[in-house]
Amino acid sequence: MMTLLDDTGVGVQQTAAVQWQQWSTTMRVVVTVPHLLAAAEGIVRDVLDDVGRACDRFAATSELNRLHRDLPEGVEVSDTLALLVRTALAAARLTDGDVDPTLGAALADLGYDRDIAHLGYDRDTTAPGYDRDSAALGYDRDTTAAGYDRDATALGYDRESAATPAAPAVPAPTTGLGAPAARPSRTVLGVPVTTSTPRVAGWRRITLDGNRLTVPADLSLDLGATAKALAADLAAARVFAVLGSGVLVSLGGDIATAGPGPDGGWQITVCDLPGDPASQVTLAPGHALATSSTQKRRWQQGGRTLHHILDPALGLPADAVWRTVTVSAASCVRANTVSTASVVRGYRAIGWLARRATTARLVNRDGRVLTLGGWPDDDSVHVRQAR
Repeated sequence: MMTLLDDTGVGVQQTAAVQWQQWSTTMRVVVTVPHLLAAAEGIVRDVLDDVGRACDRFAATSELNRLHRDLPEGVEVSDTLALLVRTALAAARLTDGDVDPTLGAALADLGYDRDIAHLGYDRDTTAPGYDRDSAALGYDRDTTAAGYDRDATALGYDRESAATPAAPAVPAPTTGLGAPAARPSRTVLGVPVTTSTPRVAGWRRITLDGNRLTVPADLSLDLGATAKALAADLAAARVFAVLGSGVLVSLGGDIATAGPGPDGGWQITVCDLPGDPASQVTLAPGHALATSSTQKRRWQQGGRTLHHILDPALGLPADAVWRTVTVSAASCVRANTVSTASVVRGYRAIGWLARRATTARLVNRDGRVLTLGGWPDDDSVHVRQAR
């Protein structure tokens, strides 16, 4: 997550803020016109409710769950659900499947089959000072000179990422749909875990024609990797469009802004857990940022402590090379997509981010900080853009 400088810092006198708990995390809204705060909160809550009604994996009444039995034959879905699925599939294309929206069954098999608050162990909601926990990258004006605006845009649906080859066979988890043969074990969070047989990447098997969605019977959608970030983008844009106030919306560390910011920009402190390396940065109005963490949304199963960011190639939690990855981009969806894929890619993320001149901050398992793309942090190892 992040800390906004409410009591000290630039521009505080121009802002008003409110926060509450929802989706087992902290939602926060900050506006530059204080008397519009209540109206802004109402707009953000409406967006969250709309997204939740469409795709909440843990609500039996959500549209996604109600239509689950009909999806193999194809069914017309709401505009909201269609947008959520379309966004998730775009994220999968951008990351070559490292962010895959078809991991719902794998997450359930691993024990993440209900709200994280009911699983008994989650540092996001039980750690002291958790309101500061989820890191959030700021956008510093210095990065503009490095071509940040152009590069962030290129991180979207560029030609290279949109051109997808034929579906490859990749390893998948056991999902109760058969008895796949065991493969050599790997280590997840220090514990050997056995993987299973290959499968075709699930996201390539999803079709969305207009609002007609088709999902094979053996797949289960989990749109969580992109839905919260999209909600942040939608909420910020709607607050500014309706009220005309500058606004920052933070949904568990997924941050979107719209309209004018306070004098000096939005001041944000990047720090995942208390005692972790911290960095204060400035987020320019109209920009977004997101953090993906392997220290949050954790639970225990069979004596193992697991986290929620899965490697789609294995259907298991990604090796926690990075405690957190924080990325700045033109939209929160884009930032979150890249940060999540970076966790999945592990050390391979460094070259991937550098080639795209991405403004990012990565904290490894030992607490060492690595920054790229002009991140304004002197207390870190810097990686130059690949030529």
